[in-house]
Amino acid sequence: MIISQISKKTYFFLLLLVVLVIYSAVGVDYSSLETFSLAMGKEVLQGLAHPDWHYLYDGSGEDLISLLLLTLGIAFLGTFIATILALPLTLISASNLWQNHPWIAKIGKFICNVLRAFPELVYAIIFVKVVGPGPFAGVMAIGVHQIGMLGKLFTEEAEGMNEALVEDATAIGANFWQIIFSVRVPYLLPIYSSLSLNHFEIAVRSAATLGLVGAGGIGAPLIFAIQTRSWDRVSIILLGVVVTVFSLDLFTGWIRRKLR
Repeated sequence: MIISQISKKTYFFLLLLVVLVIYSAVGVDYSSLETFSLAMGKEVLQGLAHPDWHYLYDGSGEDLISLLLLTLGIAFLGTFIATILALPLTLISASNLWQNHPWIAKIGKFICNVLRAFPELVYAIIFVKVVGPGPFAGVMAIGVHQIGMLGKLFTEEAEGMNEALVEDATAIGANFWQIIFSVRVPYLLPIYSSLSLNHFEIAVRSAATLGLVGAGGIGAPLIFAIQTRSWDRVSIILLGVVVTVFSLDLFTGWIRRKLR
């Protein structure tokens, strides 16, 4: 009987999946495929297979290495600002710190949800209009978005920590701030550091696309290369981004292992 019920549920979800796939496929506009040709595809593949190594570094400040360093700088500064500002927001959002005033924690969590509701690209468009195009807009976009993301994660870790340590400190007469700096901070600091490093990796990927809207980074030359069909330039940019992200993943992974 149970096997029969499971089978019926399985068939139902499979049928639902098939219907959704068919509905999605039918709703796609395939008219743009008329402009595609084998010669065009061959041109793209040939360009991608022969990266423009002259763009790697030329000392102009607009080469690949310079722009990748700029992208890393945008991501690092945005994540650093977000980490610093997410800490006081966590103090407001953690419900176990405001058991007598639960509405305070609700306000903090609402702020986190509002800040992380919009992607960095939306914030980048807003800040480009406010402060003008450039890296500063990218830093602000990543920073504001990450405040909400890190604030939520920091709050969850703060609410899930071992309260027995807090009870021991309270038993010997420690006050609120003594418990914060002597118990909660030493317990949560390695976790928070690991979360910030993880979001730094995410921010690098985001910063690589913010240049599409004028917020600095490697995104602007990438979109220009695609628009002009400079596939060799596209290839070296993509290769640079892949190597940067891979190297950063190894480096931050090593740091996270040291923090355990």
